[in-house]
Amino acid sequence: MQRFFTELKNVKNGEIYIVGDDVNHMKNSLRMKVGEQLEVCDSAGKVYLCRIDKYLQEGEMTERNLSLSEERQKTKSDVNNKGKDRLAVVLKIDEEWQIDTELPSQIYLFQGLPKSDKMELVIQKAVELGVYQIIPVSTNRAVVKLDEKKSIKKVSRWNSISESAAKQARRGIIPKVSEVMTYGEALEVAKSLDLILFPYELATDMLNTKEILQNVKSNQKIGVFVGPEGGFEQVEVEKAIKAGALPITLGKRILRTETAAITMLSLLMFELSC
Repeated sequence: MQRFFTELKNVKNGEIYIVGDDVNHMKNSLRMKVGEQLEVCDSAGKVYLCRIDKYLQEGEMTERNLSLSEERQKTKSDVNNKGKDRLAVVLKIDEEWQIDTELPSQIYLFQGLPKSDKMELVIQKAVELGVYQIIPVSTNRAVVKLDEKKSIKKVSRWNSISESAAKQARRGIIPKVSEVMTYGEALEVAKSLDLILFPYELATDMLNTKEILQNVKSNQKIGVFVGPEGGFEQVEVEKAIKAGALPITLGKRILRTETAAITMLSLLMFELSC
């Protein structure tokens, strides 16, 4: 069954109202008809089993169902379909239940910028594995350097990948991919978390790593730093430790950056799953 996301403010009196690209996807790509069922997450802990009640043209939207003053922000469909009426869809709620696909802790992945399209793979798999937020980080050894214009386009693309992966994995939320941060900015954000894990190729104490992972608790905010190709420089390692990060090892073999991220998140998913 198809799954979509909305904001809690669009759930009103047994109905859900959706505007934007999702409506175009429902009507024109999936060719969903009135009466068909779908699931909608409100990103606040609930899933709703709905059926399509009706599609609305912009002229039919009223203050009763959609507040256009709030919803009129530009979307891709607005830009690509200038002069055409925007669509909305009204969904009737048949059932609702609490989401059970989210991990009991919030995991923040601080990913050193990798080459090529590896970031897209990392985002897709991280979302499937339960990450809460992904923070791209510009490190000293990162080959990729994004200017402001490229960064905006990349982040938009990365968030689209996150949304697609969230739907496929039946997540209750769409994990946000933030704007690219410097290493210093990332460490400042990480300081507010309950636990910072720092997989590092020169770390050697596997017993200590196992103990740290086994002591991960529910309801923690957990940061995970993964370096780019070439890893972290020693000065970056020292800064992370000073900020409270715990160096851990993922074994004797050197893993690619995308493999390290997937491995680390898989271990945390295992430890946090009931």
